[in-house]
Amino acid sequence: MKRIVLTASMLVGVHMAAFPVSAAAQSADPWRWSGAVYAYLPTISGKSTFTGGGVSGAGGGVGIDAGTILEHLKFTFMGSLEAHNGRWGVFADVVYMDVGASKSGTRDLSVGGVELPADVSANANYDLKGGMGTAGVAWRAVSGPSGTLDLLAGARHLAVKQTLTWEFTGSVGPIPVAERSGRREIAPKNWDVIVGAKGRFVPIAGGGWFVPLLVDVGAGDSELTWQAVGGLGYTFPWGDVVGAWRHLDYRFKSGKSIESLEFSGPTIAAVFRW
Repeated sequence: MKRIVLTASMLVGVHMAAFPVSAAAQSADPWRWSGAVYAYLPTISGKSTFTGGGVSGAGGGVGIDAGTILEHLKFTFMGSLEAHNGRWGVFADVVYMDVGASKSGTRDLSVGGVELPADVSANANYDLKGGMGTAGVAWRAVSGPSGTLDLLAGARHLAVKQTLTWEFTGSVGPIPVAERSGRREIAPKNWDVIVGAKGRFVPIAGGGWFVPLLVDVGAGDSELTWQAVGGLGYTFPWGDVVGAWRHLDYRFKSGKSIESLEFSGPTIAAVFRW
């Protein structure tokens, strides 16, 4: 976490040193809006434990690492909306996804936190549906020909439902009867407070190319959540086209059914302004 906070601090320092604050940024302006629609293709990983059926508590239940099972997205949507008036602004960002996969003869499950015996495998079907939304306020700390920098504060909500269906095969004697087959769901809901910075660096004044940067960090129901985005964009008369890499990471508190969850991958966006 110290490394993430240090990165955000360095980003703020570099932008404030490089960009003069314009007088126009300090005056009251009409509301200026922008909206973006994204194509997002993340790799998803994370550890979850499906308890119940007579086995419960820390270390009990059937465990899975989503990254070893998931193979493809069924559906994903990502969009954002921003509005600015002078130095102040508001923003909202939404991601929804539906992912899943089936595997036969896999050993990528555990029981009670212990790997499967050497002669046991499983037929498993795993689905993850849901999404996350972030909303908050922004304050424009820097505005000039070389770019802008906004300081952010807000909240992030995570709501995902994971479903696991499994059946163990082989010498299943050591596995508790209640865990030899089943279907279970976990659907946690999570709120976290976040702070961060969002920048737009223009390497050539008056040119169309720019570098978008975003970093935020937070906690609450999570032990830690953080996000980082970086890429390259080009400005057209109607708006922007942006290609970037987005990584979103969750670390949950001890005893939760989900231990960790990560989304990481490329995104391309069309940004419209009015």
